Amino acid sequence: MHLPARVLDDAVSADATRPVLTFYDDTDEGRGERVEISRRVLRTWVAKAANALQEGLDVQPGSVVLVDLPSPHWRLAYWALAVWSVGATLTVDTHEGADVLVTTDPDGDLAEDCDEVVAVALPALSRQFGTELRSGVMDEAAELASYADDFTAWDEPAEDDVALVHGGERTTYAELLEGLEELPRGARTLVTTTDPGLFVRQVLQVLAAHGSAVLVRSDHPVAAGSDEVPDERLVSEGVTHRSPAVATD
Repeated sequence: MHLPARVLDDAVSADATRPVLTFYDDTDEGRGERVEISRRVLRTWVAKAANALQEGLDVQPGSVVLVDLPSPHWRLAYWALAVWSVGATLTVDTHEGADVLVTTDPDGDLAEDCDEVVAVALPALSRQFGTELRSGVMDEAAELASYADDFTAWDEPAEDDVALVHGGERTTYAELLEGLEELPRGARTLVTTTDPGLFVRQVLQVLAAHGSAVLVRSDHPVAAGSDEVPDERLVSEGVTHRSPAVATD
């Protein structure tokens, strides 16, 4: 079994400086933001988030973390990998009970049912959440930098431990990379899915194939998954493969 943390480590060992995620936010909210991060930088984000979960919020194998972030988004990618690094269960089903909530809406209904809440500001240059947070809510933008750049899990998950809850289905750690469309090794892959459960598995698949991904978030998700993604962007980014925007059998 290839644990997600090892998949990421293997990719970094192969070429630490290669861009792994290039994110375009074409929504009105994002105002055309473009973010590019290397494999090494992604691992640093994952390590900091994993340390925050393990040391700051006592997350461990058996814990459930609800990550309520938009898809596709680079912040969803590193939080998913952080949850798996700790060996916990990631859920993207909002009705599923969770010990910790990672969200852009720390005052929403979801926060009422979680013991711990992490507030996430989406813009890359955020240094604080932007609004006053109630006591006990972690401000990711302000606090994550204080956690270490390296991470060591206190315990590792078993093959049959649940890694992902998505659409009512439970996927074990051994199954995370199973049942996905085959991805060419080293491919530069366009990812546009608004399905967060599919997205986090596609990111892991890209890492396992030692490739990289261009993530495009849009106010019009159907268009984003079609030929309406500008051809000049695909050419300039060197896209060689497109991952499906919806799950396939």
